[in-house]
Amino acid sequence: MARLTAITSKTQVPARDHAIVDGIVESRGAIQGPFTMLLHCPELAGRVAHLGAFVRFQGALDMRVRVLAAMVVARELDAVYVWGAQTGGARRLGVPETTITAIRERHSRGIPSEDAQIVEFTRRLVRTHRVDDASVKALRERLGDEGFIQLTGTIGYYSMLAMTVNACELEAGPNAEVLEA
Repeated sequence: MARLTAITSKTQVPARDHAIVDGIVESRGAIQGPFTMLLHCPELAGRVAHLGAFVRFQGALDMRVRVLAAMVVARELDAVYVWGAQTGGARRLGVPETTITAIRERHSRGIPSEDAQIVEFTRRLVRTHRVDDASVKALRERLGDEGFIQLTGTIGYYSMLAMTVNACELEAGPNAEVLEA
């Protein structure tokens, strides 16, 4: 059970912040997930939503790369809500079950090489907070400098969401795949 009361309606925030709530609903269809917690600080929620709109919907980074990075962050940080929110999208994008299983079980067996590059980069950055020159060079060649920075920003964005859902003990959404921590 979440540690804070879930904010699911703009009537739960001061009137001065209703526009922030409206913007979140407009971009996401509803107040859900981390935003039910983030709206305890509406200004932060609005800024996170703005960043998330770019990371999730507007950036040029391939959607498969985004979802792989998000899943790895969720697993590495044991963020059950984020994991549950990402696995369905991964399957719709054709991410093989072997890859999803490998990320869930924290190994690399069965991950296609292009996916493995993203998974290993994300794991290293989250686990050790650093990445080696060869990995950076390979990703810059594959994604370009802008794509490399978008990937790094995606990892940071999902790390922030993971920290929020973990601090608030937000559980996986309804019908979402459950991640055992």
